[in-house]
Amino acid sequence: MVVMTFTTATPAIAPSGGHSENMSAPSPQPHDRSRTQEDEEDPVDQMISRTGCTAFHYAVQECMAEHQDWRRCQDQVQDFKNCMQNYQKRRTEELRKKRGHMPGSAS
Repeated sequence: MVVMTFTTATPAIAPSGGHSENMSAPSPQPHDRSRTQEDEEDPVDQMISRTGCTAFHYAVQECMAEHQDWRRCQDQVQDFKNCMQNYQKRRTEELRKKRGHMPGSAS
């Protein structure tokens, strides 16, 4: 868990108008205060969840965590690869069909 504390002190301003070099960290922007990084899902996980291959991805991660050797996880890697390739084929076909049905297309 990350605990963030905010002080009410005014940050030091350098003569050039920028922040002083001796500040420990920049203060968060006002719009960032309502969300922490823990609230946001990993972008890679978001992309994988759209493919329907999440279970295969987690199987690879679990195997790697258990064995610490990717060579011992080849079955899981292959299953994940097959799932992603099937998704890509389906996605490519969907895009082709959409392109073929667009007004003004030369099909």
